Amino acid sequence: MALGRGLGAILGEIEEAYANNLNNIDDIVFKDERTTIEEIAVSLVVPNPYQPRKHFDQSALSELSQSIKQHGLLQPIVVVRKENGFLLVAGERRLRAHKLASIKNIKAIVVNIEMEDIRLRELALIENIQREDLNSIELGISYAELLDVHNITHEELSLIVHKSRSQITNTIRLLTLHKDVQDALVNEKITQGHAKILVSLESDKQLIALNTIIGQKLTVRDTELMVQGHKKSPAKKIIPASFKIEEYSKAISEILRLKHKIKANKLEISFENRKDIENFIELLKK
Repeated sequence: MALGRGLGAILGEIEEAYANNLNNIDDIVFKDERTTIEEIAVSLVVPNPYQPRKHFDQSALSELSQSIKQHGLLQPIVVVRKENGFLLVAGERRLRAHKLASIKNIKAIVVNIEMEDIRLRELALIENIQREDLNSIELGISYAELLDVHNITHEELSLIVHKSRSQITNTIRLLTLHKDVQDALVNEKITQGHAKILVSLESDKQLIALNTIIGQKLTVRDTELMVQGHKKSPAKKIIPASFKIEEYSKAISEILRLKHKIKANKLEISFENRKDIENFIELLKK
């Protein structure tokens, strides 16, 4: 898999500039002449259609919006210049906060470079993964998309996004959870620790466990013990409706003539003395 090398190098330079904690972003002089810092119209910026992040905390956006109103934008968004405007590469929260604050212009690092759709997808996925801007479900979807688009292994992906193979595998497994469980995880009603335990249950059992976790405020450890107890519980043997020993109780009583009980397709015989045992043996011989 090859992230667009031209844009990849430019983003690396931008990240280096941010890391230097420059107080005035306008002082940055980029080595690549295709990169400029401009004030652009918010209305001309189109979000990346391959942005994997779907969940934005509205209260956090409101706080960011107020901060931008008071202090200005400390970190510009990154966009690629297109024919009729700009395509957002990084900074969707900042862009949304500007719209929320009804600010018409936004400071942006503008990159003048051609981008293919597949590169835009790679960029959106990797940028979000490495910045850890995604929730667990969005992250799982991002990993799965990268694996599918590039037909690579979990091990190969781990080298690209700098995450462990086991972390990638466990995160993707969260996508097998019931939709209600995924929603509870996204909305922080349960933690990823809870979710990882519920993956091992069947879909209907997941919902029962979910309601128990939320209703009783179970810790991850409590949840683990609950699921372990469920798995150790012996399954009840289902007796076919076509066969019930109780239907033969009268015939058994006439032949057996010993003290006995019939329950759940089981016959329990009580022997009061040696004679009862001998008679029973003789009955079996017949």
